[in-house]
Amino acid sequence: MVGSRTYREVAPPSRHLETFLEMMAAERGAARNTLAAYRRDLVDLAGFLKRRGRPLEAADAQNLRDYLAAIRAAGHKATTQARRLSAIRQFYAFLLGENVRTDDPSHLIDAPKIGQALPKYLSEDEVERLIAAARAQEGPDGLRTVALIELLYATGLRVSELVGLRLANIARNGQTLTVIGKGSKERMVPLSDPARDAVAAWIAARDAAPEKGHEKAKAQGKIKSPFLFPAATREGHLPRAAFNDILKTLAAEAGIDGARVSPHVLRHSFASHMLAHGADLRSLQQMLGHADISTTQIYTHVLDERLKRLVEQSHPLAKP
Repeated sequence: MVGSRTYREVAPPSRHLETFLEMMAAERGAARNTLAAYRRDLVDLAGFLKRRGRPLEAADAQNLRDYLAAIRAAGHKATTQARRLSAIRQFYAFLLGENVRTDDPSHLIDAPKIGQALPKYLSEDEVERLIAAARAQEGPDGLRTVALIELLYATGLRVSELVGLRLANIARNGQTLTVIGKGSKERMVPLSDPARDAVAAWIAARDAAPEKGHEKAKAQGKIKSPFLFPAATREGHLPRAAFNDILKTLAAEAGIDGARVSPHVLRHSFASHMLAHGADLRSLQQMLGHADISTTQIYTHVLDERLKRLVEQSHPLAKP
């Protein structure tokens, strides 16, 4: 079976393979593991070609298509097929550049389509349980946790955008946030009523409680952090890792597997739930800060999958 062995019983299939690997190491700085992967893939191809009476350096485009079809039939994933095609392309481009060949047989071969992984998200009930767990916490830390999670779920901010928010980012009426996202692009994001209330409650507690280690200076009005979620760190605000730990704790308290919960999962949940409730893609693109709407469109596939499961589970003719 193609791909089930690396044909190590074959003597070096081509002196050009060794020269190619030496070039990859010397000129491109390829790592040892990368070189080993190239060797395995190309030796595997050489074994396939040998049984068809072709040396490695003499393959034509149809030979390569047959090889890729064979490893596909053998059950190799699209990612494996794509990796092997990448090795093949680089090898034959090298042969062309070295004048070993006058053409590149891999040039017109299409790469296999690799399916895009759908974003992971929580159900609306699970998000409500997370928020309820946050609201069950007491004191200023509890108010901060509520503000963090309500803000994230209401806006779909990236975690770096969330923890780095400044007081100046909040409009005076509390209705919107101004966010500086990737590429220093500014966008405006509306806030829900629960998010506005949570932020207001946290700001009141934040201003009443001096920053740890700066009580005297705070009391004298000498320290006023510009950040919404200040912390005694080099950046001056809550670290992303700390917020991730907060979410893991909330997940445990809400009875949700912590491996399924992260700031990015909540961002995905925001987007998926917005679409499910009728939001249009352009508005969602603006709120998420996506430069290209094709990035936002992935959430339509999430919705399609959800509807498909609903039909499969609920339609009487869908059941065997």
